Amino acid sequence: MEKRVFERFSAKFPAKFKDARDEFGYHLNLRDASAFGVRLSSRDRLFINDTVTVEVRVPDAKGPMVLKGQVVWCRSKDVANFDVGLKLHRIDLMHMQRLYKFVAPDFPE
Repeated sequence: MEKRVFERFSAKFPAKFKDARDEFGYHLNLRDASAFGVRLSSRDRLFINDTVTVEVRVPDAKGPMVLKGQVVWCRSKDVANFDVGLKLHRIDLMHMQRLYKFVAPDFPE
């Protein structure tokens, strides 16, 4: 049983990232999220403790949602795919609501 303050929810959105090397990666998808962090799937290896900016394409036509955080884990799924845990630098519940309204059934607008 997880002891999370904020529930994690599934959220499948395309994304891109910028890391400390100032390079953009495009082979990235947001997989799930909570107020504290997100799980990403990536074809690129990300490095523990690296600071990453992720731009998530949300279908609300407001432009990309920008998340900033630190890589806390990276696990190889196979030779060319990784799961990555990102701890967000700050909690912003209103910001996270942009994602949640597209994945939660009967979410009030």
